[in-house]
Amino acid sequence: MTIAGFITKNALRNRRRALLSVGSVAVSLFLLVTLMTLVRELTIPPEDIGASLRLVVRNKVSLAQPLPWKQITQLDKIPGVMAVTPFTFFGGNYKDLKVTSFAQFAVDPVRFTNVFVENRSSKEQIEAWIKNKAGCLVGADTMRRYDMKIGDTLKLTGTFYPCDLELKIEGTYKGSVDDRTVFFHHKYLDELSGDLGTVGTWWVRVASAEVVPEVRKQINQTFENTSASVSAETERSFQMSFVSMWGNIKVLIESISSVVVFTLMLVTVSTMSMAIRERFRELAILKAIGFRRREIFAFILAESFGLAALGGVIGIGGAALFWGLLDVQKLSNGFLVYFEVVPRTMARAAVVAAVLGVVSAIGPSLSVAQTSVVEGLKTLD
Repeated sequence: MTIAGFITKNALRNRRRALLSVGSVAVSLFLLVTLMTLVRELTIPPEDIGASLRLVVRNKVSLAQPLPWKQITQLDKIPGVMAVTPFTFFGGNYKDLKVTSFAQFAVDPVRFTNVFVENRSSKEQIEAWIKNKAGCLVGADTMRRYDMKIGDTLKLTGTFYPCDLELKIEGTYKGSVDDRTVFFHHKYLDELSGDLGTVGTWWVRVASAEVVPEVRKQINQTFENTSASVSAETERSFQMSFVSMWGNIKVLIESISSVVVFTLMLVTVSTMSMAIRERFRELAILKAIGFRRREIFAFILAESFGLAALGGVIGIGGAALFWGLLDVQKLSNGFLVYFEVVPRTMARAAVVAAVLGVVSAIGPSLSVAQTSVVEGLKTLD
């Protein structure tokens, strides 16, 4: 019998226990990978390729406070600014949905296409949208999810605004991080709501990443002493401000992950201790016929590491496959755009599995090392 065969036979001696050990590691690591992926999705929002060149300008007092429309002329004159568009959240409900999975924003169609240059849509559809004041541009994901078609009427019931929208779908777009949003004419919202002078925020495209800090500074200084002071921030900072509203959710989820790892360690250590305790006599015989302590430790380590590694492969690989095939956006009702198990997360979980395999072997190995051959032969006699 080879050494590898000897280790494998010992590991599978009690197949039920071995199966439960591998299963517990697999389930725990599946949960750990899921939690780590959730933390990543909640705390690191995805970005478009053009996000590094965009600034969001909001009211300095509060995001809920509107900004005057007349600011646009001054924003256009700031050096380094390539394009500006109003960006006002409507927040309507679609059909009978209490929570609508896609956002709706009022924009200037011409200016919008110059700010969000990565959105892919046909020239004909953009032109039709620009011409029709009651038209809208709908993300490809929303079109697919709700079985919408170009030419359909999209009705939205107002929640923040005292008006409802009846829009005609003139086109669709894709290529952004979140292909779900609906964009429509700001003038249409102004007329229906009776508010012809304010916007929610301004979105600005800057000439290059190098001038972003200077443009941001200039925007803040331009409106510093006005009745509507602004705060200009990068798109990433703007996204992260929404994440901060959840409180310290990262600490909460990481605490749960730590409990999962600690519990898993207790299970694996106790399982290996039980398995080795039942073989004290055999291990004493190995010591009697000349096997040294480090060789016996290597046998135990290989057995422990092998079971942990097998459970790790099943748990980590299963998590990547499961979340890769599942439509998380639909399952979460649009709350999560992506739920991607990235290689870094898988690597961190693999390190946890490896550490478990090593730690689980230390206690039983010390017990074997401290037991003499005579005491070992008396075991289970």
